[in-house]
Amino acid sequence: MLGFDDTSCDTSDALCKTVFGWTDNQRLANVSDIVIGKPLALLWLLVLFLVVRWLLHRVLDRLVERAEDGVLPDRMSRFGSRGRAAEARDLATTNRRVQRAKTMGDLLKSIITGLLIAVFGTMALSELGVNIAPIIASAGIIGLALGFGAQSLVKDFLSGIFMIFEDQYGVGDVIDVGAASGTVEAVSLRVTRLRDLNGTVWYVPNGEILRVGNMSQNWSRAVVDVNVGYQEDLARVERVLRDVAHDLWADDDYRGLIIEEPEVTGVEMFTADGVTLRVLIKTAPMEQWGVARTLRQRIKARLDHEGIEIALPQRVVWHRDQPTPDQAPETPTGSSPAGEKPVAGS
Repeated sequence: MLGFDDTSCDTSDALCKTVFGWTDNQRLANVSDIVIGKPLALLWLLVLFLVVRWLLHRVLDRLVERAEDGVLPDRMSRFGSRGRAAEARDLATTNRRVQRAKTMGDLLKSIITGLLIAVFGTMALSELGVNIAPIIASAGIIGLALGFGAQSLVKDFLSGIFMIFEDQYGVGDVIDVGAASGTVEAVSLRVTRLRDLNGTVWYVPNGEILRVGNMSQNWSRAVVDVNVGYQEDLARVERVLRDVAHDLWADDDYRGLIIEEPEVTGVEMFTADGVTLRVLIKTAPMEQWGVARTLRQRIKARLDHEGIEIALPQRVVWHRDQPTPDQAPETPTGSSPAGEKPVAGS
């Protein structure tokens, strides 16, 4: 005797009912359900698990490919060529982005596989007759407790995942996240580490970052404002600035750093001290500060050579002379108070 009971088939046991209808033998029907039906159900769950896992991994591979390509197009180049330094930076940036995307892809694949194993494992236990209600209840309670106790942690992780996949910034980029700004030294799922100009290291949770200003992604721009006196010929000043900017653009040392013809926008504003003109130069990432410093130096030298005055703040200083006891106070010419003499200076 095999020890199987003679109870009738359950409403969900199709194989048991089929065998019982063919043989009119309840014990044989129960044996067939245990020997054939349960393994087939487990095999079906295994096949379904593999198919769902393959589909999700396929979708994840597509997202990783998009993350490897980046959100923004490749940086514009002049005459279709770039210097070796610029090409090396582009290659390093691409390799970093690809490595980061693959790392995130592998991590998410592991998470997906673990979740699927938990779900399909529970379904397999149910097929074997194990009461899974306590398991589901315990998982729900644990998940609820973790959800309330780690809300900020979950928020940081989700924000970090989307930031990395969208390639908002990476190691080496100069960013402004509101609370802090500086060079990115490390990016993880939970926190971003920055180092500012003073050398201070900032640890910013990803969930606390509401907006990101990336000053080194794709291309940058050097903005140089020049103040000249009101008596200067502005058309002549614009021509001089255009010549200086064009010479910098044509310089072979900056061929891989400046990626577009510089632009002189003209008069930007009138101030109490002079007239402000602006020069714009599109540069390679992280090169705007060096290009701007060189441009200011050349503009200063050229304006001095052309005899164009750079506007300086004008001030009037009042100097008070204290009279001696045996000397009567004298009122100077003008409307100034007694004992004060106006001295103009800059």
